[in-house]
Amino acid sequence: MSLANRRRKHKLKAEINVVPYIDVMLVLLIIFMVTAPLMNLGVDIELPQSAAKSIHNDKEPAVVSVDQGGKLYLTLANAPREEIDAATLQKKIAAFVRQNPQIPVYVAGDTAADYGTIYEAMVLLQQAGVPKVGLMSKPPEAAKAR
Repeated sequence: MSLANRRRKHKLKAEINVVPYIDVMLVLLIIFMVTAPLMNLGVDIELPQSAAKSIHNDKEPAVVSVDQGGKLYLTLANAPREEIDAATLQKKIAAFVRQNPQIPVYVAGDTAADYGTIYEAMVLLQQAGVPKVGLMSKPPEAAKAR
């Protein structure tokens, strides 16, 4: 009977010892905390030039141009290029896209233009309801010679 009493007093425990798992987790946490800021460092890159074929479309696109001074110009399908302010650009493009939803809209920015101004033009087009905005570019000089 004494053997049976001992077994009743010392029941087996079905528990998992999680202390080693916590230690491993904390070590991994420290490693990720140390390496995460290092992954945000910028890298100087030189973007490749593209000799991609141009997109052919049957319809004349609407083109919003940004010159190096930050002035906006609008060229619609069969209209001449006109200087325009931001509010008028938004209204005209919204009306034009409502009438012609399949017309492509491109932004042509001068190389010396401020990127922020080009970005603002794209935001204006998005607010006007343009579903897709493309960026215009010229092919590299080496590609023209071929």
